[in-house]
Amino acid sequence: MTVVLEEDRHWWFASRTRAILGYMDRYVGAGQNNRRILDVGCGAGNMVHHLSHYGQVTGVDLYSKPLEVARQRGLDVQEGSADDLPFDDQTFDVVTLLDVVEHVPNEHGVFTECRRVLKPGGKLLVTVPALMWLWSQNDVINAHQRRYTRAELKEKLTQHGFHVLKASYNNFLLFPLAAGLILARRGRAEPELASPHFDDDAYQVEMEPAPPGMNGVLTGVGKVEASLMKRVSLPIGTSILCIAERAGHNPLRSER
Repeated sequence: MTVVLEEDRHWWFASRTRAILGYMDRYVGAGQNNRRILDVGCGAGNMVHHLSHYGQVTGVDLYSKPLEVARQRGLDVQEGSADDLPFDDQTFDVVTLLDVVEHVPNEHGVFTECRRVLKPGGKLLVTVPALMWLWSQNDVINAHQRRYTRAELKEKLTQHGFHVLKASYNNFLLFPLAAGLILARRGRAEPELASPHFDDDAYQVEMEPAPPGMNGVLTGVGKVEASLMKRVSLPIGTSILCIAERAGHNPLRSER
């Protein structure tokens, strides 16, 4: 049975998912029953039905409210922190870190823990928001700590014992429109969106809605861009997608 969540219909989420699956197809490959995947910061499990095409997915998240939703969906999830994962060393073949590390003050701990629970040669797939000068109300309601450049993300992964296979900006084709909108909104009233960081009734940050016609057009643009990203790394965008491999040597490991 094909699972379609409300988030899958939103142009931003759908476009990010297509780009992610393009990288998974190329660098991870077809699903295997014995392949174990960890989705760090899984929330309500919005990506699990996509990732499950590649292996058995376990989710972990710091917050109990979205985990309750994930469990209602019948997903394998547990509570835990991204910088202190409740799993043994070298447990997983793939770890996904999808718009998560920017929330955590201790990014060093997050990358260290992801490497620890990965098997040698395992893959880490990361998405993050791009470019600090694009900081907006969306970063505030998501409780972001930072945004990244592609060079910064690649350097941090390399420092933590990963070999970067590919890294690209995302939302390149919409970048002039998106950046222009962010800059134009500064100092003005912005849409009020629910956030669990400010609203006790919310289990995840509400995505800014788009009228159906516009949502369809933007979704189409995302399909074109996902196809481009299979062939080239895009030079700028509002977010970054990166896939890396656990290297044999961790340059940050303390000598004993």
